[in-house]
Amino acid sequence: MVIDKFKEIRPYIGDEEAPALKRIASHPLLKNISTYLFPGKDHEEFRAFISSLTCVDEFQGKVMLAAIKKIIKDTAKDLSYSGLDKLKDDKKHLLISNHRDILLDSALIQMIFFLNNMQTSEMAVGDNLVTDPFIEDIARSNKMIKVIRSSNPRKLYTSSLLLSEFIRERITSQASSVWIAQRNGRTKDGVDMTEQGLLKMLDMSSSGDFTNDFDLLSIVPVSISYEYEPCDFLKAKELYISRRTRYVKSPGEDLNSILTGIMQFKGNIHIDYREPLSRTDLENCAQFAKNERFKALAEIIDKRINEGYHIWNTNRIAYDILHSSNKFSTHYTSEERKSFEEYCDFKISSFEGDISEIREIFLSIYSNPLGIVE
Repeated sequence: MVIDKFKEIRPYIGDEEAPALKRIASHPLLKNISTYLFPGKDHEEFRAFISSLTCVDEFQGKVMLAAIKKIIKDTAKDLSYSGLDKLKDDKKHLLISNHRDILLDSALIQMIFFLNNMQTSEMAVGDNLVTDPFIEDIARSNKMIKVIRSSNPRKLYTSSLLLSEFIRERITSQASSVWIAQRNGRTKDGVDMTEQGLLKMLDMSSSGDFTNDFDLLSIVPVSISYEYEPCDFLKAKELYISRRTRYVKSPGEDLNSILTGIMQFKGNIHIDYREPLSRTDLENCAQFAKNERFKALAEIIDKRINEGYHIWNTNRIAYDILHSSNKFSTHYTSEERKSFEEYCDFKISSFEGDISEIREIFLSIYSNPLGIVE
């Protein structure tokens, strides 16, 4: 018998799929999900429908796609995308994107694939978000790869190596593309930067040939831009506290962030699939000493993501308010500025602390991308 060493972290496959979907169908929380997705419809019909599904592809196409469409319809003006042609090459890729929302970043990327008749990718998700068996069943029935995080250095090394090996195997065998965020945790301050630790994790399963090993992963940077930053006030509050002490998450905070990100108005959203990293890009990185190689590689990915970031008027208005300037005033109307000022004031109105400081932090989250893009 061949031992499946990836069993604890990989998505459900084969004869694991139908039983997981039946467990989802029998869970009491499914009634709440049904009420949101299909208001006015019979809950038991939805339960029977889920139970009748037999595989992950059906679950994604008939349930998850409807869920994401519903979220976009209810909380966004428009979802646009560009650069998808770069992925229509019959190859599997490692998609590395900036990270602004816990759930939606990867979900929107998958929805775009589905709408264009392309195979969805597997998605690397931190195990801190998989808080109970029901959530794990939904996640692993939606092609989730579990990223095991641990404070134990030995366990962290082992789990990182396993993750690295799994991602490399999936891509090089042409079984599936994989999505992973450029950093551990969402960007809080509006500045998107790739953590070198991510690239070193990917290198753990390498043969020692830097250029060839990363070329085989076929890295495609992806840039995600929200007109209204998901969880903007929650991020500002965390940054405010972090200026004074070490920030410690409260129980249930991740779930609250997931729900806030889903329900909050997001305005326009744009996703840009960027130019894949070329062998020449990697050869240029390989010329540096070991640690500098990862720094150079991160800089290339960051440059692609930042160049693809779509600047909205919310970013420009925030900059002008923050700097008491009219630098970008030709891009927006006085009504748009007033509306965003009222939005900002409303979001921070209940804050118990230095209002002027939280306002500065809140506006910086929106204005910071301008310092990189324009």
